[in-house]
Amino acid sequence: MAVSNSFADFVVEQLDGCGDITTRPMFGALGVYASEVFFAIIDDDILYLKTDATTRPDFEREGSEPFRPYGDERSSLHYFSVPVSVLEDADALCVWGRKAIAVAAAARTVKPSSKKRRPR
Repeated sequence: MAVSNSFADFVVEQLDGCGDITTRPMFGALGVYASEVFFAIIDDDILYLKTDATTRPDFEREGSEPFRPYGDERSSLHYFSVPVSVLEDADALCVWGRKAIAVAAAARTVKPSSKKRRPR
């Protein structure tokens, strides 16, 4: 789970058109934020963007892989690797990045439905 400084700098530069992009260390990887919205992960010099049911098919169509934080068959269907062709094209990456930011922002506003309120 190493992230090289040069790859992290490259990703931040490529995502410049998405706004104020910063990274923060996260369990050996880097979390990528647009302002305070956590929308991507960099791990082993691979960029993973946040997905949902509407954006995941784009990643699957490109042959992207889900993030595997445990190194085995378990994966996170919420984050998928960015195709190299997209990563190397700043304009294309910003389109995908903006979608991931929107997905992440929407997920922050959804209240968990599994918690039931007790009557008072």
